[in-house]
Amino acid sequence: MSYPKQVYTGDDGEINAKFRPVDTPPDVGTAGGDAIHYLATTNTTRGEFGLYRVEMSAKAGGPKTHFHKTISESFFILNGTVRLFDGAQWIDARQGDFLHVPQGGLHAFRNDSDAPAEMLLLFTPGAPREEYFEGLSQLAHATDEERAEFLDKHDSYFVE
Repeated sequence: MSYPKQVYTGDDGEINAKFRPVDTPPDVGTAGGDAIHYLATTNTTRGEFGLYRVEMSAKAGGPKTHFHKTISESFFILNGTVRLFDGAQWIDARQGDFLHVPQGGLHAFRNDSDAPAEMLLLFTPGAPREEYFEGLSQLAHATDEERAEFLDKHDSYFVE
């Protein structure tokens, strides 16, 4: 395996880092409840990855079993207990636990516990997941056709 194709072609480096303080309000949702923080978006990383901090309230539930055709998804538990489905079994993941799901891998997650939980979600390569997170709330009133189009656009294929 070799290093990827060179992206930066300068000789002196540049100041281009992005700092996000921990007390930055969530991008979707509300602090202290269900919320998503955009740590590194596809735009920020030039399409390399997307990294998000997800806060889940007690008994928040989560998405049903699904897979992605173009992106992998990884989970790192920061605190609390998150139930992760690895395609074969449900695992009660706790602080420090990690799950990587390659493209095509069945997976799901949920917070069924009586306490809040928090995790990092990493998508590679980067994809416009911000549009997905922000559009989810609008699906409640969508037609079946609109819902299917939204999920297909965002590489999310749910299974029964």
